[in-house]
Amino acid sequence: MNIYLILLLYYIYILLYCDMDMEMGNYSAVTEFFLVGLSQYPELQFGLFVLCLIMYMIILLGNSLLIIISILDSRLHTPMYFFLGNLSFLDICYTSSSIPPMIIIFMSKRKSISFVGCALQMVVSLGLGSTECVLLAVMAYDRYVAICNPLRYPIIMNRVLYVHMAAWSWITGCLNSLVQTVLTMVLPFCGNNVIDHITCEILALLKLTCSDITINVIILTVANVVLLVIPLLLIFISYVFILSSTLRINSAEGRKKAFSTCSAHLTVVILFYGSALFMYMKPKSKDTKASDEIIGLSYGVVTPMLNPIIYSLRNKDVKEAVKKVLSRHLHIWKM
Repeated sequence: MNIYLILLLYYIYILLYCDMDMEMGNYSAVTEFFLVGLSQYPELQFGLFVLCLIMYMIILLGNSLLIIISILDSRLHTPMYFFLGNLSFLDICYTSSSIPPMIIIFMSKRKSISFVGCALQMVVSLGLGSTECVLLAVMAYDRYVAICNPLRYPIIMNRVLYVHMAAWSWITGCLNSLVQTVLTMVLPFCGNNVIDHITCEILALLKLTCSDITINVIILTVANVVLLVIPLLLIFISYVFILSSTLRINSAEGRKKAFSTCSAHLTVVILFYGSALFMYMKPKSKDTKASDEIIGLSYGVVTPMLNPIIYSLRNKDVKEAVKKVLSRHLHIWKM
């Protein structure tokens, strides 16, 4: 309750501050933003349009296929594939909030987005990104229990627990996104509406405001620690125990199986957290426009595209399920 009271008081303060500026004639309402990221490379716009469109199709196809397979194949009705289905659905929603507007802007002369559209894009992308941070930590805990406590795994990771873990991942991410977006969009922009980024990203928007953003920076830093650093630390600790247990397995085949079940998740963690930490935790002295835009493109497009590919190539159960589903549909088609 104290947190909500503080946020309410801050919101009232911002509104009063904006009203004072309006009375002084120093404030003009912003109704739209111009996204000029990568616009310094006009010769690349069509290439980026085609590339992002193809990658978006791969994201939709790959992640949808994983979701369908995890539902249709009874062997995949386990906590790990339940979390993987959540991750695939999350990636579809995340990219659908950013890539379609992005490819339209690449081919448009007027690279604009409405104030409301920008806020919606921010709340969706930030919420789903925050959710993925927590979800990857939950998936690491699932692998820890499966490898370190295999006999108790069905008891510990029961249906009630893993459904609640997934639900709280979504709730945590959405609450963080809502708070961050509201605190950012109530700030006065004083007519500054040119976002030097390819999407409505919170750090790019905070650079446009003409008021004190100390509270925003503090809350953003706390959120980064809670949703980036702590989950990453938990993932690291989980894999320390996993590695320790795996090395104690006597058979080479058993060690290979244990490593193969974790390699896909670990690869996704490195890709996702590498991009996220670079974007949100790097020192200001390292702030470069080109690197931000490239990492932003990787964070928002490349990683969601690679997730289903990584899990398909490195997971025997998924590959067998794909073959089973495809062979069944081919048989029906031939009939």
